[in-house]
Amino acid sequence: MTPAIRPLIAGNWKMHGTSASLGELEAIGEGFAAAAGDGADGLICVPATLISRASGVLGSTPVSVGGQDCHAAESGAHTGDIAAEMLADCGASHVIVGHSERRTDHRESDADVAAKAQAAWRAGVVAIICLGETRRQREAGETLAVLSRQVAGSVPAEATAENAVIAYEPVWAIGTGLTPTTKDVAEAHAHLRAELEKKIGEEAKRTRLLYGGSVKPANARELLSILNVDGALIGGASLKAADFLGISEATRPT
Repeated sequence: MTPAIRPLIAGNWKMHGTSASLGELEAIGEGFAAAAGDGADGLICVPATLISRASGVLGSTPVSVGGQDCHAAESGAHTGDIAAEMLADCGASHVIVGHSERRTDHRESDADVAAKAQAAWRAGVVAIICLGETRRQREAGETLAVLSRQVAGSVPAEATAENAVIAYEPVWAIGTGLTPTTKDVAEAHAHLRAELEKKIGEEAKRTRLLYGGSVKPANARELLSILNVDGALIGGASLKAADFLGISEATRPT
């Protein structure tokens, strides 16, 4: 982790969760302070259908609620889409934009991601901007070039440490059980910090850089010990309170 940057442990429930899942959220909220201590923040990004109820469950806990995507427009004829203002109205403080599954399944471009980040800020919501290379790009030795291009195109110049979080998620490691080596993660995060500094100046030194991609309780402490890794964006392991809290424990000093 980076000295002086408060870590963030964030969960992405993706297309999982109904009212029956609220018990897990309650357990996460009740257990987070004991697991992480007072030196980290917690966040769960739930499906839009659960945001309002999740806000009620987590409202008095140290864990915040976020959304998983938003439209760039404030309103309009966009059937099935959700504006950032709607997420905020339901109680969301954060929203994920540019996740690889959105980039792949919905063909979102860097420009689309930047527009969504600006929409989040318009609504007073923190944007978690996701970046990362595919397996083909990695095998071709293009990882750092891809990250440079994504920072340039996906992160608006107005980004600050208060309104943006950057999440590095190597696409080939999401949900596969595969993780890069600590050296690979350190190289990617150091590169991201440097590219961010080119884009937003001194703010980059305070901006949280999360690692995502098969983070589990068993590897969390090793990953979170890497310089410039300021927390984690967790997929499957965030669905169970025991796993999420186990990862959160890794933010405590040994």
